[in-house]
Amino acid sequence: MEKVREEAKPNPAATAGLLSNIFFWWLNPLFRTGYKRRLEEADMYEVLAEDRSERLGQDLKRYWDVEVQKATKEMRPPRLGRVIIRCYWKPYAVLGFFTLVEEVIKVVQPVILGKMIEYFENYDPNDKTALHETIGYAVGLSVCVIGLAVLHHLYFYHVQRTGMKIRVAMCHMIYEKALLLSSSSLGKTTTGQIVNLLSNDVNRFDDVTIFLHFLWVGPLQAATVVGLLWLEIGPSCLAGMVVLMFLMPVQTMFGRLFSKFRSKMAVLTDSRIRTMNEVVSGIRIIKMYAWEKPFAALVSDVRRKEISKIMKSSYLRGLNMASFFCASKIIVFITFTLYVLLGNTISASRVFVTVSLYSAVRLTVTLFFPNAIEKLFESRVSIRRIQEFLLLEEMTKIGSTLTRDDKSDISVEIQDLLCYWDKPERSVLFTFQSLSVSVRAPRLTHVLPLWARIHPQSSLLSSILGELPHEKGALKVRGQLTYAAQQPWVFPGTIRSNILFGKELEPQKYERVIRACALKRDLELLPDGDLTAIGDRGATLSGGQKARVNLARAVYQDADIYLLDDPLSAVDAEVGRHLFEQCICGLLKNKPRILVTHQLQYLKAANQIVVLKEGHMVAKGTYTELRQSGLDFTSLLEEEEQQQQQQLPPADISTRSRTMSQNSTVSKASSAQSVEDGDHLPAEPTQTAAEESRAEGNIGFGLYVTYLRAGANAAVLLVVAYIMQDWWLAHWADEQEKLNDADVANVTRSGRNLTRELDRDFYLGVYGGLTAATVIFGFVRNMVLFNVLVKCAQALHDRMFDAILRTPVRFFDINPIGRVLNRFSKDIGQLDSNLPWTFVDFIQLFLQVVGVIAVSASVIPWILIPVVPLLLFFLYLRRYFLQTSRDVKRLESTTRSPVFSHLSSSLQGLWTIRAFGAEERFQKAFDAHQDLHSEAWFLFLTTSRWFAVRLDGICSIFVTITTFGCLLLRDQLDAGSVGLALTYSVTLMGMFQWGVRQSAEVENMMTSVERVAEYTELESEAPWETDKRPPPDWPRKGLVTFDGVNFSYSVDGPVVLRDLKATFRPKEKVGVVGRTGAGKSSLVSALFRLAEPRGKIYIDGILTSEIGLHDLRRSVSIIPQDPVLFAGSMRKNLDPFSQHTDEELWNALQEVQLKTAVEELPGKLETVLAESGSNFSVGQRQLVCLARAILRRNRILVIDEATANVDPRTDELIQRTIRDKFRDCTVLTIAHRLNTIIDSDRILVLDAGRIDGYDEPYALLRDPGGLFYKMVQQTGKQEAAALLQTAKEVSVIGERSKNVFQTSPSAVDFFYYYFVLNNVCQTAALRQSVCMCTSP
Repeated sequence: MEKVREEAKPNPAATAGLLSNIFFWWLNPLFRTGYKRRLEEADMYEVLAEDRSERLGQDLKRYWDVEVQKATKEMRPPRLGRVIIRCYWKPYAVLGFFTLVEEVIKVVQPVILGKMIEYFENYDPNDKTALHETIGYAVGLSVCVIGLAVLHHLYFYHVQRTGMKIRVAMCHMIYEKALLLSSSSLGKTTTGQIVNLLSNDVNRFDDVTIFLHFLWVGPLQAATVVGLLWLEIGPSCLAGMVVLMFLMPVQTMFGRLFSKFRSKMAVLTDSRIRTMNEVVSGIRIIKMYAWEKPFAALVSDVRRKEISKIMKSSYLRGLNMASFFCASKIIVFITFTLYVLLGNTISASRVFVTVSLYSAVRLTVTLFFPNAIEKLFESRVSIRRIQEFLLLEEMTKIGSTLTRDDKSDISVEIQDLLCYWDKPERSVLFTFQSLSVSVRAPRLTHVLPLWARIHPQSSLLSSILGELPHEKGALKVRGQLTYAAQQPWVFPGTIRSNILFGKELEPQKYERVIRACALKRDLELLPDGDLTAIGDRGATLSGGQKARVNLARAVYQDADIYLLDDPLSAVDAEVGRHLFEQCICGLLKNKPRILVTHQLQYLKAANQIVVLKEGHMVAKGTYTELRQSGLDFTSLLEEEEQQQQQQLPPADISTRSRTMSQNSTVSKASSAQSVEDGDHLPAEPTQTAAEESRAEGNIGFGLYVTYLRAGANAAVLLVVAYIMQDWWLAHWADEQEKLNDADVANVTRSGRNLTRELDRDFYLGVYGGLTAATVIFGFVRNMVLFNVLVKCAQALHDRMFDAILRTPVRFFDINPIGRVLNRFSKDIGQLDSNLPWTFVDFIQLFLQVVGVIAVSASVIPWILIPVVPLLLFFLYLRRYFLQTSRDVKRLESTTRSPVFSHLSSSLQGLWTIRAFGAEERFQKAFDAHQDLHSEAWFLFLTTSRWFAVRLDGICSIFVTITTFGCLLLRDQLDAGSVGLALTYSVTLMGMFQWGVRQSAEVENMMTSVERVAEYTELESEAPWETDKRPPPDWPRKGLVTFDGVNFSYSVDGPVVLRDLKATFRPKEKVGVVGRTGAGKSSLVSALFRLAEPRGKIYIDGILTSEIGLHDLRRSVSIIPQDPVLFAGSMRKNLDPFSQHTDEELWNALQEVQLKTAVEELPGKLETVLAESGSNFSVGQRQLVCLARAILRRNRILVIDEATANVDPRTDELIQRTIRDKFRDCTVLTIAHRLNTIIDSDRILVLDAGRIDGYDEPYALLRDPGGLFYKMVQQTGKQEAAALLQTAKEVSVIGERSKNVFQTSPSAVDFFYYYFVLNNVCQTAALRQSVCMCTSP
């Protein structure tokens, strides 16, 4: 596997000094770089040793293993929560001390403030002692403010890093578990769920660590403040505390509700991501079937439910936040109303000390404490979900038997094996009764499966690999295994890394393997040879190329025993023969091999043949022994299958969608003689797939408009703006109150009763009214804002999904699945929950800060003198910071995608990874991807702190200036004004930096909006419907004409079909053949307009490029090479638009002999299939695709190598059904197996995108210079003779039938003639073709 990245720069944080670590000076060089140019991955620092994924994961895993053992002893379920606490409590507890000191300072501040205001209340210009004392208090206040700035950010940095460590360790464990899941566990989970665990659930740990300490600091601080308030204003303080205490349980209740919504939401998100995973994996099929609309409905249905839960939890959040901002107003109002009503006099120092103490405790009690509860409940849900996943059953390795000491004793021994795929239900049973197979070196054992759609041979290999646990019997494996899966698996990387699969490159051996696997010629034609990067799911390779890369990987491993699961089915006859002779019987001749194959021509070479039927061994022995025993393979293959049909588990973990070769510019010839030995290989530079795009520069104002307009019209935005006036009211109330208090304080000296009589009712009335208005406006504004922002997220998701469905297939070939899923999981997750909260928080803070500055300036205009330069400096600092921070955030998003891609790709190739024993290497690659993401995340954390420390520095300077300014202007100021100025500047301190940080955070989160918006503007394919609609019964005849068609997959891509001119007549059966990469599948892509062809294609005289894609694609049926089933009911898989009756569905299943299998399912047609339909075999899935085609009743049917992966019996069933059901249709069959198309009316031979020949089979075979003749000769003498004989007979019959029907087309003649033909024809297949030829 490629290295994830080159050596990173050493991390300066590791060697930074104390001051540099406190003020984050070590980041200065990065900011300078970021200000000059865009930051790249190379600019990031190496992850610190203690933050490495492997180290963190293994530490947590040790604690988890201990807990599992302990729980087993104590007969209780293991608890993941306990494990996390045990692993991280020590360093985290130390951080609690920081919190405590910080909160103590917050409580001390108001007391010092009170002492300063007292000096102004009892101001005496001649009292120097009091002045000196007050200067001491001023210094104390400044020290407190500066101390807070430093402590707060050190604390935040360390708790966030702890959160990061827990998240990374969890991801490591989740991935490690995914690699160990048994087959039954894989049925209980889905790729979507695991992606969701990795993208959303683990993120809760980042949040919860920040607030957790406030669970104990909050109540402690509240108690201290009550004590101080009692000293200050007596029992009245209890009224305010009652409100606070009432808020705490209310918010705890909110927390519980929150966690309830969160669990429901998580299930819906899983389901949405799973569907998205299926849509992206099967997009080619969805487009060919024109099924975009039912899938859009499916996703929007899940999304609607998800949004309703998100909306509810957002309203809860809105209430929570509004209660926080309104709490202080209500508390102060109630406290002072009670205080005044009890007959006390208000004085400035009392008012301000009380207000300051309340605001000190308010933040902790009404914001941090409820947040801690909310996050705690959320993380409990996530921990429970992760714990359930970690407790799934694991696969048991056949460990001890895999010794490599005694090479002479390599063997596989099987005795009376009994296996179940689904143990609890015992539904799918495989009995290898009396199956005793012994494989020793060097032998080639053929496992020959007979007609059985439960594919016992795959199960046999599965049990040898240990994927299928056996109930009874003995299975001994001595030696190291390697495996080539039936459905080829390639991972994103270069072709070379796919073949080497972690082994060292030995040039000569590598060269031999490439030759033996017929890859030499292909590699010469690829732009970068074997260093060509292949996309997700091998997007840039054809099916045959993937199969050969898959085989080359197994051969290069130099193992003891080779398990080859039908590697020859995906390649044409010539390449198949080459692979068999040069590779299986050439390079591997001295190794024991178990080859599963449906191809009888290779049986003679086997040392031992095992014939399996329905899980039983029918025969065993050499070819000669089986012949002498009177066992006739051909008759065996033709026997009617009487057994009941049963279901099958996956042949590999998930179906890969087939992507047609974009490198099929030149036909690949056999590579046997292509290159001399000793050809020398170039050195290997690192190579990556197409890089994920990353925006540059500022987040434009336009993006905010796009975001907000997605969910709200202009009127609503104006309403929000209007509601924002509440800060005006709030500060009017404050000012009224404070100025009033100041008046009260002044009048107190002359005649205090007078003031109270005059003012009390009026002031209390106004004050009460204003408080009520603030509260109401606060709540309404939050609700409206949250509603708008969640609607924005919904609209953007819908637009992005719509754009994804309408974009051409090419997009999915060059973009890994992880990249698309990242946008739908992580970025949409940000838009759903984090962005609205941060946005609303920022708006509230912004209004408050403006209010604070306005009020302070109205009292002491001098304050504006330091404010203006500080403000300018702050604006510059914010711009300077965002320049780097935005890039860091974008890097963080792009380095996250490979983590998901790697997971998704590993799950697809799970059996291969395990068979090769490559789990550790894949785990290391996953850790490397995680470390790369941690580098970006670490920079994101530290850059935020760098900025916040500097902001708080500016604020503490502002507080110091204000404090000493008040002392300088002591002659002109009264106590009320000083109190107001100082209280507000101290409040501003925390609020201002938090507000600016939130503004930067909003801008950083807008990168998610930017990434989603980018996908809403993807290039779109032609419209689904146009004004020009074909007639409802089009096409009536099925006449297809290609007129000068050129085709390439992208505008700048190579042309894969050149000047194609061909006509397919109505009801004609045409075979399409050519070597691997000749352009056979591209013909289908051109017909379905998967990319727009140049030239003209007509169907029944209508030009296809002029009509809508859906009209075109619905009128042509296809049976694809890789049969794709989707999670959902069997009914939805057959008929997503609900256009057919139950009777029609059952009849279609009856036609393809699946009726019994479906009737045995628990819910019959309503049974929900597993992800990718993996509880059906490849053959059964292919038959479901055939049933779809029967239901559609179209006049044109395309069969794209549909029988490449099925056994001859299923192949024959499919061919027979096609001849019977589609006798009035035009059928185009693309095939590797020449026997499936030799009885076609005509055969189209393609070579390098051009037509090499197009005629009847027999006519083509009479031209020795033609490509078709050569292809037939390469199948071997016997097979070639049989093919020639069949072609000749078909030709004779065709001629005679034409003559008979021209002279006397009566029914009697027809039946007489058919009877004669029956005697002429040798095979069942031929009889069917005659029926077809002679259909009147």
